[in-house]
Parts: sequence; structure tokens; C-alpha cells
Amino acid sequence: MPTKLELEKRSLELTHSHAYRKAYTDPAFLSKNELRPVRLQLELLKTEMALAAHGVNATVVIFGSARVCGEDDAASRLAELRKMSLKYPADATLKAKYITAKRLTRSAKYYEEARKLTRLVSKHGPLDGTKLMVVTGGGPGIMEAANRGAYEAGCKSIGLNITLPQEQGPNPYISPEFCFRFHYFAVRKMHFVMRARALVAFPGGFGTMDELFEVLTLVQTGKKRRLPIILFGRKYWNDIINFKNMAKWGYISYEDLDLFKFADTAEEAWKIIVDFYKTHPIDGKTHNDPGSEKIN
Repeated sequence: MPTKLELEKRSLELTHSHAYRKAYTDPAFLSKNELRPVRLQLELLKTEMALAAHGVNATVVIFGSARVCGEDDAASRLAELRKMSLKYPADATLKAKYITAKRLTRSAKYYEEARKLTRLVSKHGPLDGTKLMVVTGGGPGIMEAANRGAYEAGCKSIGLNITLPQEQGPNPYISPEFCFRFHYFAVRKMHFVMRARALVAFPGGFGTMDELFEVLTLVQTGKKRRLPIILFGRKYWNDIINFKNMAKWGYISYEDLDLFKFADTAEEAWKIIVDFYKTHPIDGKTHNDPGSEKIN
């Protein structure tokens, strides 16, 4: 028979066993494949409850490349890469980086315009008595510029970061209480759309295209009420995507071309948003567009 001391020791060991942990405090259990639906729900609810607690119900979403930087940073990076390329002329990787950086210096203007636009959104809201808050993907580039503009206007803004193989850290201009991180792209994209009252897509790559076309599809199919969708940088978008040819081939309707507008300046983009809500109440209660009752 075990002694009393041995039994007490065994009881203590049992309370520290893996099986004894409460389910919601057990990371190994919560990480199992079978618990994916629970993790999806938790990701949805954490951000939803936090934003609801702060009364956030209307946002302006800013998409765009993480590779774009401000004019000073772009010039500095280009100079550094040029210096390194001259020092190591046989390094093909350095040469490729220098060529890419040179191309991206032309995009520095978009960083400044994104920054200016979100200052306008932050300073001149609300519309129809509804305060608009800027939301971005929370990372560098256009995302940083957009959060920065709100910060410089003395207003709070939201960052929805995503865990990536090469870790994307939050830019320093996001409001701490609105700095979220996601594992699932799907839930993150839901949070972009759920409270969106306008969407501005700056030039970008696969991620920007993914997010833009999801919103276009939701509005086209009536799953999301009509809202201003602005493609910033007419030259870029017309060079990359021939929307008119999509209609010409019959894969979208010509009426679908009215789902979005182009802008080349922050003032032009802000005017599109303001003008839209002169005839479309921002709360959606008397909205006449198809699918207007489907806000989420």
C-alpha cells in the first residue's frame, strides 16, 4: 500500500497532468485540426466584441501594397541598393532588387496620397452623423501610410494583421486597442467587409487583388450593400486589368462597371465617398440598392 505522502504526491502530479487541464486553457488541445471551427469562431468574436465595445460600426477600408514606402524612404533605399550594386556588380540578386526598388520609387506618391486621404477621412467625418474609422491590414507600405494619416489627424485607426511565414509586424501608427492579429485570411476578410462603408484599393499585388475582388463579388451578388469602391491610380488599374474586356466577353455585365470608380488624388477619393452618401444614407435603413438590407 502506498503511504499517505506518496498518495498526496500522486494527487499533486495528477493536477499537473495534461489531461487535467481545462479545455479552454489547453493550447495543445485548441490547436488540433478538429478544433478549427472553434478557432474560427474565436477569431471572429474577439475582434467583433472589441470593436462593438468601442462603438465602431462604420469603417473606410484601405487596401494596397506592403512594398510601397514614402518618398524619403524610397530614395534612401534606392541609393543604398545602387551603392551595393556598384560594389558587387556580379551579384544578380542585388541587381534585381535595385531594378525593383527603382520601379517602386514611382509608387511613393501613393504612400503620400493614402496618408492624405485618411487624414481627410479622420478630420472630416462623420457622415450622416456616423463616425468613420480607418481600417487597414496593419502592416507596412500603403497600410502604414493609411494608419499614419489617421494618427496624424489625432484619430484612432484599426489594423488587422495576419500571421505569415515571414512575420508581418504591426506598423506603429495603429491604435493599441485596435491592433488585432489573425491566423485565418477568411475571418480577417470578413472583418474588413462587415463594417465597411467605403473601400479604397491602392496599387498592389495578389493580396490587394484578392481583397478587392471579394468585395466586388459580394456587392455584385447582393451579399453586401452598395458602397463606394474606389480604385486609386487609374493608370495602374487600367494597365493591370481590362474591366471593359470582361464585359465585352460577357463574363460581367456592363452595369457591373458602375460598381467602382477611379481616383488619382486623396481629395478626389474623399469627394466620391461624400457624394455617394448624399443619396445613400450611411446606416442603410432607406437604401434603395439591391441587397441593401444585407449589411454583413
